Amino acid sequence: MIWPFKPRPSKQIARLEITGAIGSETRKSVLKGLKTVKEKKYPALLLRIDSPGGTVADSQEIYQALQQLRKNVKIVASFGNISASGGVYIGVGAEHIVANPGTITGSIGVILRGNNLEKLLDKVGISFKVIKSGPYKDILSFDRELTSEEHTILQEMIDVSYQQFVTTVAEGRNLPLEKVKSFADGRIFTGQQALELGVVDRLGTEEDARRWAAELAGLNPDQAQCHTIEEPKPLWSRLLSRNHSQSSVGEAIDWVKFELATNGQLLWLYQPSSYKNNF
Repeated sequence: MIWPFKPRPSKQIARLEITGAIGSETRKSVLKGLKTVKEKKYPALLLRIDSPGGTVADSQEIYQALQQLRKNVKIVASFGNISASGGVYIGVGAEHIVANPGTITGSIGVILRGNNLEKLLDKVGISFKVIKSGPYKDILSFDRELTSEEHTILQEMIDVSYQQFVTTVAEGRNLPLEKVKSFADGRIFTGQQALELGVVDRLGTEEDARRWAAELAGLNPDQAQCHTIEEPKPLWSRLLSRNHSQSSVGEAIDWVKFELATNGQLLWLYQPSSYKNNF
């Protein structure tokens, strides 16, 4: 029996996907994948990003890992339907970025969400007794409004996180800080506009990004194969992905879990009612 020839990792391009909201599970999966790329000595990595962003620290850890990996591996990021906020932050960790003309990107900024159910609780006659060690221990409590002092504290924290964001984008894209701040006001823009602003290097498809990664690594773009590094999906996820309606249910469940897990956290996140870019 003749076994089919399998190219060595040194002759292949590793491919890694970042999809959906970025949280702790995404971070763990991506860091594990980046470790595999390093250990198997792939010469290039195609990083496909289709994400509205997510939590700050998780995005920062992925960015730092990309910065370390690119010392030995050529990395090209490919922006899909959307690569916004934390997706941009991660993307600038790559040496080069390719976006589709209609990709939704941008949304560079910070958001902190909290829920105020005070009026609802009053209607049903529910109140909470809080004993705390300091005046700000229950900041962002859902049963009362923020005080002016608490608002100042949170705004200062958001401003620091924002400065970290714009500084990283400026350094990663070799842009003046003030230029980045001129469009880093939360607005979204297309891949075409991102090219004009200097946020991405080229317009093109994922295939264009793959070919560029091959060229950077000294591989033949017509022959270099991509090997997607991914973890096996849980059984429920595989079952839900068998048809579109079930897949949508699975995505909705994941989004609700993310919303609940990140309430009260700083987020680099673009959050429209639907972030799919349709013609």
